[in-house]
Amino acid sequence: MITPGNPVTTGLGAATKVFDSALQQRERLRDLAREAERELMAVQMASMDELTLLSNRHGFQALAQLGLDACQELDKPATLLFFDLDQFKRINELYGRTEGDDALKTFADVLRIAFRESDVIGRLGSDEFAALLTGSGAVEISAIRARLEEILDERNGTLHRGYDIGFSIAQLEFDPDIHRSVERLMAALDDICHQGTIEF
Repeated sequence: MITPGNPVTTGLGAATKVFDSALQQRERLRDLAREAERELMAVQMASMDELTLLSNRHGFQALAQLGLDACQELDKPATLLFFDLDQFKRINELYGRTEGDDALKTFADVLRIAFRESDVIGRLGSDEFAALLTGSGAVEISAIRARLEEILDERNGTLHRGYDIGFSIAQLEFDPDIHRSVERLMAALDDICHQGTIEF
């Protein structure tokens, strides 16, 4: 009942407070989402090679370990490949650093085209690249070389450089009883390459 001298209460004040609180919560959630997105971007950038946009060594090791874990869980094989560009130092010396960077980016693109989405590829440093083939045992090196060279020949012919991009390749199949982790697998293949007991 409305009587003279008494304020009228309609409940609008309480409703406004609830509405304001909901808006504040929604805005806070947006802030948290933006913050999480920035942190995720920072993690991605820390794991990515800025030049080739492949995973860097850190990112490759993290993703390759996940791939190895999945292969072990599913009882599937995995094989690690190392790639090294031929005469890369000479390209830098004769044609300049920019041309050397272009050669690295071209080879990175070739690896993206040649391998499956389920494979993990990365640039380990300088002119060294790696690929982990998940679900694949030791592969025919000549077949991989032929596939990569076919794509490279197309690029070399299109770009009309004063040189051709060449590469060396080595592989090692993952053995969980010996290697146990991607770091050990990489170290084992690196040792084999330096000992010269594997044909590049």
